[in-house]
Amino acid sequence: MQKLTNKEEEVMKMLWKLERAFVKDILAEFGADKPHYNTLSTIIRNLEEKEYVGHVAYGNTHQYYPVVRKEDYRKKFIHNAIADYFNHSYKGLISFFAEEEKISASELREIIREIENKK
Repeated sequence: MQKLTNKEEEVMKMLWKLERAFVKDILAEFGADKPHYNTLSTIIRNLEEKEYVGHVAYGNTHQYYPVVRKEDYRKKFIHNAIADYFNHSYKGLISFFAEEEKISASELREIIREIENKK
């Protein structure tokens, strides 16, 4: 699975949400910072070349759909981020969030309970 650019990832998030869409449908999902239609079309074709997206042709128009599931992409992204930034340490990841005050002690205790209940 190839790495996506930020714009490609943004488009994939929209396509995962829409499930099936024409370029104009994806364009409508953008806020004020809409790319040009041709730019978006190029991004989608790049996603297709990277095998993230497939399409169904209706004459000259294509309806696009995700080939890669959001969950599969998320797993790969998280594993890569942990490997790259936390030396393969999930403990390091959790410590980072605790130090940055992004997770509280009570949330950590809740996570521990959930882990223990799964065993």
